[in-house]
Amino acid sequence: MKNLSRLLNPQSIAFIGGHECAVAIRRSRELGFAGTIYAVHPKREDLAGVPTLRSVDDIPGTVDAAFVAVKREPAIEVVRALAGEGCGGAVIYAAGFAETGNADLQQQLLAAAAGMPLMGPNCYGFVNTLARAALWPDETGLEPVARGVALITQSGNIACNFTMMLRGLPVAAVYSIGNQVDVGMHDMVEALSADPRISAIGLHVEGLPDVPAFARAASLARRRKVPIVVLKTGRSEQGAKVAMSHTSSLAGADSLYDALFERYGIARMTSVSAFAETLKFLHNGGPVAGSRLVSLSCSGGEAALVADMALDRNVSFPPFDAETKPRVAATLNEYVAIDNPLDYHTFIWGQPEKLTATFTEVLKGGFDVGMVILDTPTHPKMKPDSWAITARAMAAAARAAGARAAVVATLSEGMPLALAAELSEAGVAPMMGLDDALTAFEAAADIGRNWARPGDPPGMAAPRIRGSGERVLSEFEAKQLLKAYGLAVPEGAVCRPTDAVATAERLGFPVTLKVSSADIAHKTEAGGVALNLRSATEVADAASGLGQLAPELLVERMVTGAVAELIIGLTWDRQFGTALVVGAGGILTELLKDSATLLLPATRDEIVRALTSLKVWRLVEGFRGKAGDQEAVIRAVEAVAAFAAAHDGLIAELDVNPLLVLKDGAVAVDALIKMRTP
Repeated sequence: MKNLSRLLNPQSIAFIGGHECAVAIRRSRELGFAGTIYAVHPKREDLAGVPTLRSVDDIPGTVDAAFVAVKREPAIEVVRALAGEGCGGAVIYAAGFAETGNADLQQQLLAAAAGMPLMGPNCYGFVNTLARAALWPDETGLEPVARGVALITQSGNIACNFTMMLRGLPVAAVYSIGNQVDVGMHDMVEALSADPRISAIGLHVEGLPDVPAFARAASLARRRKVPIVVLKTGRSEQGAKVAMSHTSSLAGADSLYDALFERYGIARMTSVSAFAETLKFLHNGGPVAGSRLVSLSCSGGEAALVADMALDRNVSFPPFDAETKPRVAATLNEYVAIDNPLDYHTFIWGQPEKLTATFTEVLKGGFDVGMVILDTPTHPKMKPDSWAITARAMAAAARAAGARAAVVATLSEGMPLALAAELSEAGVAPMMGLDDALTAFEAAADIGRNWARPGDPPGMAAPRIRGSGERVLSEFEAKQLLKAYGLAVPEGAVCRPTDAVATAERLGFPVTLKVSSADIAHKTEAGGVALNLRSATEVADAASGLGQLAPELLVERMVTGAVAELIIGLTWDRQFGTALVVGAGGILTELLKDSATLLLPATRDEIVRALTSLKVWRLVEGFRGKAGDQEAVIRAVEAVAAFAAAHDGLIAELDVNPLLVLKDGAVAVDALIKMRTP
């Protein structure tokens, strides 16, 4: 783990460069930086009023951090000089390194640092309001806070946008880390999660150059109970390579990131506003144990709206229990129906005691989050006073009930910033946007459930490739390999077409015939499969036709009585290594797109969660009087995972498709393996 304490929380800073450094010096002073500032420029007399030194060598003693804003070639020599003087770390503003194809130049920069932490290159640097330091060459709207969220991004412009937010979200620091030549996302997560002043960490991720290192950092943050929210770009699979197996079309890189985030309890967002609102909710109390919500509003329209918006989410509005319902009813008149969501009408509008009484009884109902929907006017022609009474009543009720609460404006402009600050100070989340608020509650519950799992998640090893000469195994060969690791396969044998009838009679009817050829990966599409053959005549006729496609046939006992068809697959990714995919199988695998991806190694609990997340799993659990052997399916997945562990680095692709789920058992009736020879 890198020691970033001096770089991120400096007591002394050297600014080396021209205009950008002058801006950064002004920003640090505006934040109230009380440490020592050095300015270095070969010609200028001063930078933002700070007298300049001619070179790094002229700096007296050592500095904790440096902001280097010179061209890329001179930056290398500046870094070398800083490292020689014992500097605690440097931000490299210059671009034109690996992002433009100059990887060698970037490596020269790293070598010059000689172990001194480098942030960048091609980055904006950071604003840390906790240290009142801004190694930052632009405008910023951040103000010092005692505690808040930390935001990390690779993008300078997105970092700049984060500093402009007016959402009632206390931002402690924003970091733009650019190319990550040295200080990576994982280093930042490790360092920031150790700071008790950081309530949550928000990441904007374009890519992770070292996934195992990030996994270790995420596991550490999870252990320290610091929630992480991520905005990951690159969801499109347009750049995915065309692969032989169904598995590779299901498990693109984005699904692997989803699996990574799920494993370590990281909430993934798809919009910037949901990203900010989720961080805000986590700042105000952290994750929650579940997603049982209660909603209050003085409008039936809002009650119906929030109920509808929850339909496609993993949140619920359960009814009041038998004890809570009469207590709530006692605070309202007979015209109010006591339901959840609760429309409490306007009979008690503007009456703080009555509002507080109703809200308190509601929040005592054992819900995970209580919300009041309230849009407070910010228009200059309107007075917000009576709306603020409702918000303050919710804060008083949350305090009295000891419950988690939020005031939710349906639109972002319905939450005055002064009111948001007041609510946050009281421990009530001031949420802007109903849709984003529901997203935040759902994410907080997901994190809470992840944290409640016993022990630490499995770690990840660096991906490796070994062996040479990729080849596709025949189906029979693939099945025999997997059978050795516990996967059930049909009884069968490979023979010439002329021997098919005798082989079928030995195995017993009904049988299936398939071409046995490593050159035909998808036999069904090639017309290379004949099913449910019940006599010697049928076998002879089928063998005659299939023999035109391949010189050998695979004859197997026909497996009948399937409740469901699944796929189990393995795929390899250069960042993640071998990953396992489970999903709906059969010929409609790619059409249904009902799948879940697991990182390896995977625990039994992870396998169960992946399987139960599938829509097709309802058939296995029981549908219309039929149910499958769930334990047999789990054992089948574990068998494939064991095979993957034993052949780590050798497997290019693997498909078991379909795995037929029976009332008793689960049988792999087709298998494809593409692997290298050790």
